[in-house]
Amino acid sequence: MTELARLTIAELGQLLRERKVSPVEIVEAVIARTDACEGRINAYISRRDEQARAEARSAEREIMNGLYRGPLHGIPLALKDNIYIAGETTTMGAKIHQDFVPTQSATVYRKLAQAGAVLTGKLNLHEYAWGATTNNPHFGACHNPWDLTRIPGGSSGGSGAAVAADMTIGSLGTDTGGSIRIPSSFCGVVGLKPTHGLVSKANVFPLGWSLDHVGPIVKSVHDAALMMNCIAGHDPTDPTSARSKPQDYAAGLMTQLKGVRIGVNERYFFNNVDRPVEQAVRAAVRRLQELGATVQEVEIPALQFSEYAELITIVAEANAIHHDNLVRRPQDFGDDVRFLVELGELLSSGDYLRAQQIRRQLDADFAAAFREVDVLVSPTIPFLPPAIGADTVSINGSELPFLDHVIRFTGPGNLTGLPALSLPCGLASGLPVGLQIMGPAFGESQVLGVAHALEQTQPMDGKKPAL
Repeated sequence: MTELARLTIAELGQLLRERKVSPVEIVEAVIARTDACEGRINAYISRRDEQARAEARSAEREIMNGLYRGPLHGIPLALKDNIYIAGETTTMGAKIHQDFVPTQSATVYRKLAQAGAVLTGKLNLHEYAWGATTNNPHFGACHNPWDLTRIPGGSSGGSGAAVAADMTIGSLGTDTGGSIRIPSSFCGVVGLKPTHGLVSKANVFPLGWSLDHVGPIVKSVHDAALMMNCIAGHDPTDPTSARSKPQDYAAGLMTQLKGVRIGVNERYFFNNVDRPVEQAVRAAVRRLQELGATVQEVEIPALQFSEYAELITIVAEANAIHHDNLVRRPQDFGDDVRFLVELGELLSSGDYLRAQQIRRQLDADFAAAFREVDVLVSPTIPFLPPAIGADTVSINGSELPFLDHVIRFTGPGNLTGLPALSLPCGLASGLPVGLQIMGPAFGESQVLGVAHALEQTQPMDGKKPAL
C-alpha cells in the first residue's frame, strides 16, 4: 500500500475517479511513509493524522455516492506553516508565534478544502520564511532526502523535502526571493511561483508584501497545473490580487515545442555557475531544441542591478513587518533572522526608492525580451545543495557566501512578479539540478507547457531519493 504514496496527484486522481483506490488507502500510505521517514527528515512542524483520516473517510463517502469534486478530491496535501488554518496553530517556524492560532483561514487553504483535498499537516520552514536553508533553530533543521547531511533549501524546505520523500502528495509554499524554486531545485521536485497577484496571499503571513507569492510544490508539471486550476483567481480580500480570466492550465501542456522560442541570457543567468550544474542545464536546453524549440540569446541589461534591488526591497519590507518584535523581544529570533531584520534598520527611504526604480527598469527589460521569446530558461540555483550549517558554497572551486548566491537567479522573478518554475533536469554528483523557466506576466500556460514537454523526456531517468 505504501507504493500509493509515490504516485502523483494526476495518477491518484485517475484511480480515485475510477474507484480503484480509496482516499483512506492513500492517506494511510502517506502516514506510513511519514512515520518511516520523518525522524530523519524533519519536514513537518505539526501532523494531522486523525483529522486527515476523518477527511479521507468523508471524501470516500462522497466519491462512492457519485459526488466527485475533481482531481484534488481525496488527495493528501500539506501546507507550509505560514499559511493559516482557522483554529489550528500556525507557527511561521518562529518561537514568537509558536502558539499563534488564527481565527481565519487562508484563501488558498479554503480553495483546497472546497476541492476535497485532505490535509496531512503543516510543514517546516526557515523562520518567518526569511532564509533559504530551513535550518530552523526552534523546530530543528530539515534534511534533504537525497542526502541527509545537506539542506533542502528554503524557505519552503519542509514542502520540498516532504514531496520529494513521498511524505505528502503535494504541497503549497511561499516565495519572496526564491523560496518555492530553491527547495524544488535542491529536492528534485517541481515548484511554480505564479505571476504576482494570480494566487491569493490573504491570511498568509507576509515576509515582503510586494515580493510575496504562494504556489505549488509537487511531483510533476501536470500536478502543478492541477493545483493552479484550484488556487488561482481573484480574491477581493487580498489587495494585491489581480483580476485575471480563469484558465485550465492542464489543457495547455505540450509534448512537442515546434515554433516555441526559448531565450537564454548568458551575461547574467549563466555567469559563475558551478560546472556540473551548468552542464545539466545546457543538456536540458539541447533537449528543448530536439523537441522543436528554437533557442536565441536575449539581453536584459537591468539584471546587473537586480541583486541590489532584491536585497534592499526584501530587507526593508521584512523590517517593517518585524520591527516591533525586534524592539520588544529580539532574543526570541534566531541569530540569522535577527541579523537580517536588524539590517533593515539601517536602510533609508532613498535606498528603497532607488530599488523600486531598478524594478521599473527591470520590468521594461523583461517585457522587451518577451517580445522576442516565449520563455526564458536558466539554472534555478548556480550550485548544488550545501551541507547543513555551511555559510559558504562551492562554485568551481571557490568558496562564496551562500546568501549572496542562492537567490541570484530566482530574485528577478520576485522583483518583476513574472511566473517562474523550477523543474528537475538531471543529477550531478547524485544530487538534483533545477532548470528555471520564466515567462511573461500571466504566461503560466506557456511556462507549464514547455516544462511538461521537457519532463516527458525523463531528464531524471526515474530516479528518486534512496530513502
